[in-house]
Amino acid sequence: MAKNFVEELQWRGMLHDVMPGTEEHLQEGMRSAYLGFDPTADSLHIGHLVGVMMLRHFQSAGHKPLALIGGATGMIGDPSGKSKERNLLDEEALKANQEAIKKQLSKFLDFSGKEENGAEMVNNYDWMKEFSFIDFIRDVGKHITVNYMMAKDSVKKRFTSESSEGMSFTEFTYQLVQGYDFFHLYKTRNCTLQMGGSDQWGNITTGTEMIRRIGSGKAYALTCKLITKADGTKFGKSEGGNIWLDPERTSPYKFYQYWINTSDEDAEKFIKIFTFIEKQEIESLIAEHNEAPHARLLQKRLAEEITEMVHSKEDLENAIKASNVLFGKSTAEDLKGLDEKTFLDVFDGVPQAEVEKAKIVAGLDMIGALAAETDFLPSNGEARRALKANSVAVNKEKVKEDYAITEADLINGKYVIINKGKKNTYIIKAI
Repeated sequence: MAKNFVEELQWRGMLHDVMPGTEEHLQEGMRSAYLGFDPTADSLHIGHLVGVMMLRHFQSAGHKPLALIGGATGMIGDPSGKSKERNLLDEEALKANQEAIKKQLSKFLDFSGKEENGAEMVNNYDWMKEFSFIDFIRDVGKHITVNYMMAKDSVKKRFTSESSEGMSFTEFTYQLVQGYDFFHLYKTRNCTLQMGGSDQWGNITTGTEMIRRIGSGKAYALTCKLITKADGTKFGKSEGGNIWLDPERTSPYKFYQYWINTSDEDAEKFIKIFTFIEKQEIESLIAEHNEAPHARLLQKRLAEEITEMVHSKEDLENAIKASNVLFGKSTAEDLKGLDEKTFLDVFDGVPQAEVEKAKIVAGLDMIGALAAETDFLPSNGEARRALKANSVAVNKEKVKEDYAITEADLINGKYVIINKGKKNTYIIKAI
């Protein structure tokens, strides 16, 4: 028996609003639903993942998901929650972005078409590009009143906010364009449900209204909660900006670190939303975690599941290995196994000094490595004291004053890690 989609979202804490009758409509047979993605970048970020998860749950419940790329709407700009208009993209950039996004979605959705409920990707640019302005205002615009459009929260906010910019006509018509997408998919693909974040409710219901007025049909709306963090900081952002699904933009190590550093309160919420672990197992994981929170069982499981899903098992293993490097549970061998990109990610922000490679080839003494050549420690005397106290390690292995750093110590042919005690890490880069 296929799962009940609405119930699934409910226990996972993902459901925000659902139009009456939606659940019953979905239980009558296989249905099609769509959810839109903005194609202004060549990668999704973790803020998009809730929508991706919804489509995956929808497909798992036996229904057909449509991932809509907003090629036309991406050229306009969505007023909901945004005070600025978006950049406009040309057709070529949109196409490249669409391909990249489809590749990422393929890790979650089955696009193979082998099953009747195979996922499909559609782009609203395909049906909007031939639409003339006159046709649009004649065939679509006349069915929706300005009073109806003005009553939407996303529009109201822009008119009443302190924003001196107001709202352009382009943005004002956005809900008509999005509403028309829903009508078009209803007409051509029998799509009867649109899903999105809770800020999209107004745009989605404009679509259901169009289907009722122009097509004399019935369609449904469902939104998910916008993800928030317990400490009030923005979900999906780090100091470096968005956490992307593309490993070139956010390395698997940094991606893994984002989830492993989740607070207990958020981990309990996120493990339901961002993994497909079943209810019973999640409940026992939470109970086990609460008995020994310091072991961070929930965070580890969350980070493992989602990193493997977005990246790969190998990327996950590398991320764990890299994390162990930073937190002291690793050997010189582990260090040498890190690729340069991961190495630099792990030691991002650690004090670095450059030393000529020739000096390392000749053998760099430890006083030179700690003070004379690098200024990591303020004086040669302090370097000697640290070495006498046996608190200095080269590539995680303790060394004495008579040790010399040589070419054999170089990681990736150019880096050496020095630790003084547990808290201080330094990097020498051979140039």
